[in-house]
Amino acid sequence: MSKAKYNRWVDEFADSIYRFALKNTRDTEVAKDLVQDAFEKLWIKKDLIDHSKAKAYLFQIVNRSLIDRGRRNKLVLAFQEQISTLPAVQIVEEFDIKQTLDDAVSKLPEIQRHVVLLRDYEGYSYAEIGEITQLNEQQVKVYIFRARQKLRSLLTDPELIL
Repeated sequence: MSKAKYNRWVDEFADSIYRFALKNTRDTEVAKDLVQDAFEKLWIKKDLIDHSKAKAYLFQIVNRSLIDRGRRNKLVLAFQEQISTLPAVQIVEEFDIKQTLDDAVSKLPEIQRHVVLLRDYEGYSYAEIGEITQLNEQQVKVYIFRARQKLRSLLTDPELIL
């Protein structure tokens, strides 16, 4: 498919797709995002879509996105309800999780801190971490396992957190 044909699809279908999204979301920015995402997905599959089915494909993409948004919103509302029913003692108002996690990581032994940071923060594989730290892959796995156990104990102990 050519750019001209794709642009013609945008001209033909964008308004109706936008109206559909806007009626369902009642938010202009979200509706614009949904339309843009739909046309992006259409562009990715431009060579596989028949012109007669392009409009239906776009509506299908937006409809599925709306369903996904609804599911996410339900989960968020359910989570907020659960939090609102917790006793006030369990809720910490100004809890900085990043700072707490950084503090816990800083309490690890040096080698464990290095391998955890390389694995969980930087995304290196066990083999790459082994090359960087001059350890074999099994040693890396053991250090990461022990570091995570230590972090778990540090992060679940209320006295150490506060």
